[in-house]
Amino acid sequence: MSKVIIIDDEPLARSIVTEYLQKHPNLVLMQECGDGFEGLKAIQQHQPGLIFLDIQMPKITGFEMLELIEQPPSVIFTTAFDEYAIKAFEAHAVDYLLKPFDQHRFDKAIAKWAEQKTNTTEKATQDLLESASLSPSQSQRIVVKNGSKIKIIPVHDVQYLEAADDYVKIHTQEGYFLKNKTMTHFEQSLDSQQFVRSHRSYIVNVQHITRIDPL
Repeated sequence: MSKVIIIDDEPLARSIVTEYLQKHPNLVLMQECGDGFEGLKAIQQHQPGLIFLDIQMPKITGFEMLELIEQPPSVIFTTAFDEYAIKAFEAHAVDYLLKPFDQHRFDKAIAKWAEQKTNTTEKATQDLLESASLSPSQSQRIVVKNGSKIKIIPVHDVQYLEAADDYVKIHTQEGYFLKNKTMTHFEQSLDSQQFVRSHRSYIVNVQHITRIDPL
């Protein structure tokens, strides 16, 4: 038996997945969630083996929610997202269901997941997030965990980024926040016209530069 969670802001979409799951008695639905915040809490509570996840949701996207999970479960996306993301799914063998989908296509996704369960699903999900983060729609804000809360930082509020071992310190006017990413990740995903890597340990938002001292 495998635990399942559905995370989608559309009630009709959740009810369709719930209906299709009835043909798979080995999958136990633990909870339905209407947004990424609720989904994050449900994943931490139930530790599911599989989640059905929408991408475009209010508050935080499906990608941003996955970034906040240390060991993300297997994911089947239920989405009407853009072609860029679909290419990322295909490249990293994470299945996706384009809305609207039928029972047959749903069953194929379940079968594909069952075949991959013994493989490195977590690495595939991390690879997917790295690819998806390069999409322009994903590079306008940074989502971090701040204690038990989730903080959404618009990129124009970022003053500079600083390397800190396995994390990156994201400095803003409010202080700094830690993100479990690499400097190379941010160098590739942030707008190069706005952010410049001035040192191996620093990336600076040029809009916040007030003075340059030549050495």
